[in-house]
Amino acid sequence: MAVLSNCKPERVFHYFEEICGIPHPSYHEEKISAYLVDFAKAHNLEYYQDDLYNVIMIKEASEGMENVSPLILQGHMDMVAEQDPDCTKDMMTEGLDLEIVDGFVTAKGTTLGGDDGIAVAMALAILEDDSIKHPRLEVIITVSEEVGMEGAAGIDVSMLKGRKLLNLDSEEEGHFLAGCAGGCRMDVALPYKKESLKGALVTVNVKDCTGGHSGAEIIRGRANATYAANRVLAAGLEAGEICIVDLVGGTKDNAIPRATVAKVVAAAETIPAMEAEAKAIMKEFAVTDPDMKIEIVNEGNVVVDGASAADSKKFIELLMSMPNGIQTMSHDIEGLVETSLNLGILNMNENEIKFSCSLRSSVDSAKEALMRKVSMVGKAFGCEISVHGEYPAWEYLRESAFRDEIVKIYEDMTGEAPIVETIHAGVECGLLASKLPGLDAVSIGPEMYDIHTPKERLSIASTERLYNYVVKVIEESK
Repeated sequence: MAVLSNCKPERVFHYFEEICGIPHPSYHEEKISAYLVDFAKAHNLEYYQDDLYNVIMIKEASEGMENVSPLILQGHMDMVAEQDPDCTKDMMTEGLDLEIVDGFVTAKGTTLGGDDGIAVAMALAILEDDSIKHPRLEVIITVSEEVGMEGAAGIDVSMLKGRKLLNLDSEEEGHFLAGCAGGCRMDVALPYKKESLKGALVTVNVKDCTGGHSGAEIIRGRANATYAANRVLAAGLEAGEICIVDLVGGTKDNAIPRATVAKVVAAAETIPAMEAEAKAIMKEFAVTDPDMKIEIVNEGNVVVDGASAADSKKFIELLMSMPNGIQTMSHDIEGLVETSLNLGILNMNENEIKFSCSLRSSVDSAKEALMRKVSMVGKAFGCEISVHGEYPAWEYLRESAFRDEIVKIYEDMTGEAPIVETIHAGVECGLLASKLPGLDAVSIGPEMYDIHTPKERLSIASTERLYNYVVKVIEESK
């Protein structure tokens, strides 16, 4: 029996479980895209699949709704693939192991991909249900949202007639998003000279940090494992020589790293300094990261290849000089992060030490200034800089007929007014608005917690309420 067979709405959770059985990390969406095309064919829908594997499905208006303005439903098919250190699942080839815990759907040892698999499941359940009165429905399911919105950037939407868009990629029921930050990913690579090293091999292991989404969760002040590891190395560097042997941390530029491991050949006098800094960091983050651990282990004397002392010093100083976390809070909206940077992925190969960071800002000029700062700092240290997946901010519309329409429906259904807000995390509405002049968009979603981490969980009851609301929006479209 399917794990979610007793969850309601039944067809939504039927499709969600099928989606969870198909591996679909970012850049590996071929199978889930083919699944969507097969669905469209089986239900005689007009569909488009591009070379990026984006999929658009169109269902013509039901009888009596032909003159109602078309409605666009939108979500993304890729997920962030994160897992616990002891989880052996291959998320590139295996489906997820779902379970229900206290009214929430979770995945054992891995991220769930409720962000944004639940949007896809809702769209499929709506498209298959011929009992729903509806205008022309245009469903956009994009790829690579989690790695810079590359699917939305590359998609052709010229066949669409709708100018009202309901994005289903939010995580707080009753919160209507009407604007978001723009952003990009920047890669910073420092070439280094490899040489034979002799001395004590010291491992710095930062683990069990809380992590989270680098947009939605960065305001919570959680530890960045990569930055913490470098702080430990920097403290040691002040006491003696350090040569980097290996660095690895984080898995996604837009997820706050939960674990980072640094292996260095270090002089004996550096170890007490590193241990003292480790204790200070754990104390500093005791509230936001109570499970955080920083272990420093002397593995004994070795002869091993690694970066020279000069190049190692240069990289440690580079990372200490880089911005990280919140840069500016909004002056217009209380409590909103305006500009931030997340040091995401860290790795070392035979020729270079490289890290990737996610930059966000709701003010384009502030984003550009932060990009310039990262570039200038990097180049000052001799780094190569590249920019990927740049996307615009989604600007808040002071007047929005569509938003007014669906706010009233929400108030009528619940007796409460939704919270209309803008957020620091990226949403694809900005890119789609640049392709569809006059687009009026709102983003909503069911309750989800700890997205982009193995603790991710999706509320079953909230999903049912939100689905019923979306159906009402469709049926009462004007």
